Amino acid sequence: MAARLPLQAKTPFVLDPRPLEEASSAHAGALATSRVFRSLGVPELIAANLKLRQRQRGFDESQMIESVVLLQTIGGESPEDIRLIAQDPCLERGLGYRPPKATAVRGFLERFHEEALEALRPPREQQKSFILPSSGPVQGLQNVQAGVVRRIAKRYAQVGQAQRIATIDQDATIIESHKEAARAHYEGGRGYQPMVAVWAEADLVVADEFRDGNVPAKQDPLSCAQMAFAALPGDIVARYFRGDSACHESGLLEWLKDPERGKEPGGAIEFAVSAVMSVPLAAAIRQVPEGEWTTFGKEEDGTLRQWAEVPFVPGEKSEHKESQPLRYVGLRLLKPQGVLFADGSDRHYHAVVTNRKIDGGRLLDWHREKAGTVEHVHDEVKNWLGGGHMPSQRFAVNAAWFKLALLTYNLASVTRGLCFSVEERTVRMKKYRLLLIHLAGRMNRNNCVMGLRLCASAEAIARMQRVWAVFELPTQATAAVALGRGKGGRGG
Repeated sequence: MAARLPLQAKTPFVLDPRPLEEASSAHAGALATSRVFRSLGVPELIAANLKLRQRQRGFDESQMIESVVLLQTIGGESPEDIRLIAQDPCLERGLGYRPPKATAVRGFLERFHEEALEALRPPREQQKSFILPSSGPVQGLQNVQAGVVRRIAKRYAQVGQAQRIATIDQDATIIESHKEAARAHYEGGRGYQPMVAVWAEADLVVADEFRDGNVPAKQDPLSCAQMAFAALPGDIVARYFRGDSACHESGLLEWLKDPERGKEPGGAIEFAVSAVMSVPLAAAIRQVPEGEWTTFGKEEDGTLRQWAEVPFVPGEKSEHKESQPLRYVGLRLLKPQGVLFADGSDRHYHAVVTNRKIDGGRLLDWHREKAGTVEHVHDEVKNWLGGGHMPSQRFAVNAAWFKLALLTYNLASVTRGLCFSVEERTVRMKKYRLLLIHLAGRMNRNNCVMGLRLCASAEAIARMQRVWAVFELPTQATAAVALGRGKGGRGG
């Protein structure tokens, strides 16, 4: 008698090589993203702000963008990854059109390029930093992004979660790229360095400015900040701004504290920005008497966080002396006795420049929260969406691709915020895909009505049902659906 094999030394099935002929998909949950995209009216925003279509037949702008958003939602990082959904019969039926091929996606992205703008950049041998203006179509995408933000805010208000306070967190990030057109950045590699502004309370990207890698973050941070505040809905009642030392720039600070801001919707802007530790500021912070340092927190390793008011009036030409100086709040990180920082000292000094009047400890804790918003967005967009991959040698093509990654982030954010449980609302994109996107499903017909059936747990199906309930959309369920012959047909 043959010996019985252990359970894990064998497999209980054979592999059937015949493909399923039903309209099935391994990531049918991606149709939830399409639902959100359409329910928020993104197609009409795109139609109003982008006119790139070169001929009547083929895909329109909103179908191309919806397809790119879907491929990034499921984990695609380049236009070539569109094949993950281009031959998916379940998604095809759910969308009403067959997603485009990679060549069509690349052709669409190329339309964001404007050769005349490229000619404005200084010669490469000069290595001079220059902020290239956005092309008309890229600016159109910013208008779409702003419109989506306002519609998302309205949707939050409709379900009783109105966002009336807006804190803008702004920061630049490096995207590595080995393409010949990429410029050297300060960390020694080559790539791009976009500036991104996030509405912290709503977890939404409100603006970005795509830049070459050799453009320092401190070069004109004002333009991105202005776009960010302009994108906010009109019913905001309080506005704030947080930034790192790259935002310690006279033009930005002058604009933020200008009395004219108080006449705008939302009122005056209160801000806190990490101060550049100039020699005079460093001297002033070290002269603060020991008794004026107040402990307001302790790190896990025992390092004390202490604050003090720093009597300092900037004298450098780049900072412009002010008749009414801003407030400087010093931060001292003090190691426990016998413990030193890597540089051999037991204390490090930092400072924040602000127009806020709250307690210094509360101010520094509030400012520190910036790291949990905009830096989190950088990580998600670059490492879990397509924002970390630049598809072209052409600047505006990469700018458009990056903006579409930010749009994808916003759609995922509002889905988490309105359709996930409280415990699930902070999940990263990796977990988000497991909870909602990578669900197996198939399209079937019952009494001439097409329906999506999921092979998933009751919890996952309930999550999809919440998306359908929150993001309402008319449904035209009919047997007379000509697949691949929707509004965009199969053209490119």
